Amino acid sequence: MKNRFRNPGAQTGFTLVEIAIVLVIIGLLLGGILKGQEMITQAKIKNVINDMTGVAAAVYAYQDRYRALPGDDKNAGTRWSSSFAGNGDGVISGTYSVTPPSPLDNTAAETVLFWHHLRLAGFVQGTGADQPFNSVSGKMGVQTGNGASPPVGVLGTGNATTNPITALIMCSANLPDKIAISVDSQTDDGIGNTGTVRGQLQSAPNPPISDTASLYTETGTSTYVVCKTL
Repeated sequence: MKNRFRNPGAQTGFTLVEIAIVLVIIGLLLGGILKGQEMITQAKIKNVINDMTGVAAAVYAYQDRYRALPGDDKNAGTRWSSSFAGNGDGVISGTYSVTPPSPLDNTAAETVLFWHHLRLAGFVQGTGADQPFNSVSGKMGVQTGNGASPPVGVLGTGNATTNPITALIMCSANLPDKIAISVDSQTDDGIGNTGTVRGQLQSAPNPPISDTASLYTETGTSTYVVCKTL
């Protein structure tokens, strides 16, 4: 009669086939996770680029309709009774991340009125004057040069006096290095301190725009504010 009981001292374990199957499953799971993360990153890159393109289109459409810059429009107060007007000097004064007064009043910077006018005109969704946020929860906004009137150049190459930007720029903050590099590469030359798209290394969220642009370094922990000339 055969022994129906196992020897308590006998060793049991996985066969090589079973181990191979487990390793294949783990590999597939890891591959799926990494692929999913890459797809999410690519979607964020696309959203940032679409935001910049969309804002530029909205500005051009507003100019075409009203013959003025949103935010700087001196006729906005009479066109919309609930609005406040700019001074019409052709410069959108103020900085991209300035906090709007609440309630909105005539002390608001033109960079705040920029969003208010675009929304009243129907070119941007939403209400009010708060700056929208990008896909990584950074502020988006515009400013002309350093925001003064007349404006002083910012994001120069190497220093503030070498090829600075004095024109209207759209800035998107808190971008991880990989996203910042991809946005610049897909819309300009991929170099942080030259061209129409430039970056600035951040040490804090939503920083003010400085005199000098930064070269990108992909460390996995760096973040940048990226600005595009409109």
